[in-house]
Amino acid sequence: MTGIVHLAGSYPWPAVPGTAVEASRQAVGGLLNVVQAAQDWGVRRLGVASTIGVYFGGPDAGGPDAGGPLREDARLSLTAPVSIPTFKKVGEMLGGFLADATGLDIVNYRISGTWGPLGHADPFFAAPALVHAAARGTAPDLSHLVEPAFAGDGLDLNYVKDTGRAIALLQLADRLNHRTYNVGSGRATTNAQLVEAIRKVVPGAAIALPDGGGAHHAVLDISRLREDTGYRAEYDTERAAADYVAWLRAGNRR
Repeated sequence: MTGIVHLAGSYPWPAVPGTAVEASRQAVGGLLNVVQAAQDWGVRRLGVASTIGVYFGGPDAGGPDAGGPLREDARLSLTAPVSIPTFKKVGEMLGGFLADATGLDIVNYRISGTWGPLGHADPFFAAPALVHAAARGTAPDLSHLVEPAFAGDGLDLNYVKDTGRAIALLQLADRLNHRTYNVGSGRATTNAQLVEAIRKVVPGAAIALPDGGGAHHAVLDISRLREDTGYRAEYDTERAAADYVAWLRAGNRR
């Protein structure tokens, strides 16, 4: 065993009274267990999934309201809107300390909105639900979304096969120049663009969304990823939509 890619994550939601402390203990303890395993097994690199959500926190945090692509060297807010980026920020800081203390090569992968085969109904963007509905000939169920979806809403969306390949390139690179890398497409994809791509595969799909949105599009700067690995995306929105629809129509549940 030469490396570990830690993509798992717990949901330390404090929604159930009295569970927040234990849930937080498990979230941090899980990361420590993986670092301990990496140290015991002497792996050459431990890659840890972070999230585009660490940038969210207001204009002083380098978040989407600040304008321009989000860079890894941006100042981050000490707060976060939900628990996932909160614990990812904690994990990045803890990982940096442990890398210095143990000599392990621990690298953070700030992953953008990822969709495609084996995905789930993501609470933060509509792409998976729209593709599922088109493939099955139903209206999309968007009740799971944290906020309502509009045609103009956009996000740095990356097809899962490109995300996986980017992580593999980072994990297997002989040398990395940084401890933190954005993993995404480097561009915004709006819901309107996604609907247009899906309809080229499934004409007449009943997946219209209301007009509106579009005020802020969170986009990752992936210059580090390109420079240190030579990464280039292989799936544009149309190819990704066609591939995912074909996957679902082949009998795969998600």
